[in-house]
Amino acid sequence: MSDAMRQYPIAIDPNKVGHYPALTKAGGGLVWDEVLEYRVWCHPPEGGDDYYFAFATYEEALECSAHEAGAEAPLALVLQREWLDEPEAGRYKHMTGERLAEWQVAWLNRPRRTDLTIPDFLSPDAPSNRLAILRGQAG
Repeated sequence: MSDAMRQYPIAIDPNKVGHYPALTKAGGGLVWDEVLEYRVWCHPPEGGDDYYFAFATYEEALECSAHEAGAEAPLALVLQREWLDEPEAGRYKHMTGERLAEWQVAWLNRPRRTDLTIPDFLSPDAPSNRLAILRGQAG
């Protein structure tokens, strides 16, 4: 499948897929920089420890989730070099560093973070619906 036909980006470094920590943040941050891998978490029907399979593409992960017993829908492991913390409802804080988070794959429909995404979001001139900036819907 060509990259242009893919619904979601390929992992930034396919050679590192499966080598990231299993325990990461869950969701949050509102913006993303890179996709590291796609994960399919499995809960064995007979009991025991949960485990996951890691893939470089969403399509591979989706195929696995459809056929593996006890599998969840795929998640995306994303790298956030900058993100937005919301310590209380409606109050946002610009954070920097490296943060790994598992995201719902659909959140990758938001545009990748640019140098202006967070400053525009935090600007006093931002639209009343600031989330439109993150969704790529603000002009």
